Amino acid sequence: MASPSRSLSAIRYCLYARKSTEDEEKQALSIDSQLKEMKQIAERDSLYIAVTYTEAHSAKDSGQRPVFNKMIKEIREKRYNAILTWNPDRLSRNAGDLGSLVDLMDNQLLTEIRTYNQKFSNSPNEKFLLMILGSQAKLENDS
Repeated sequence: MASPSRSLSAIRYCLYARKSTEDEEKQALSIDSQLKEMKQIAERDSLYIAVTYTEAHSAKDSGQRPVFNKMIKEIREKRYNAILTWNPDRLSRNAGDLGSLVDLMDNQLLTEIRTYNQKFSNSPNEKFLLMILGSQAKLENDS
């Protein structure tokens, strides 16, 4: 991974892996598998990971995940400015938490969210796609 001595304007990632404790998400990759895959991507793309967080908690309800809430707080404090995660549904399966992420982008505090096969930056089209994917995850939960 790239050196932490990069300039403060460089992209600094929080690697976030989550596994739900609820039955309907049993098909999701384990936390260890998510971390392994995302660390390989970070190595391949020379991404600087400032911190790694894991959480075993449902994302169905807004504001209920202590580690996710800590991550949001630390982004506001400018400790890092990007998130690396397996899939958008690891971050949110509810409108409130998804809105928090988009709000951080709108306020120039969150530069990007990178997943296994996508990247979302502060562009209208990419935020729209992120919101669609988050809404799809909410629909799956609601069903």
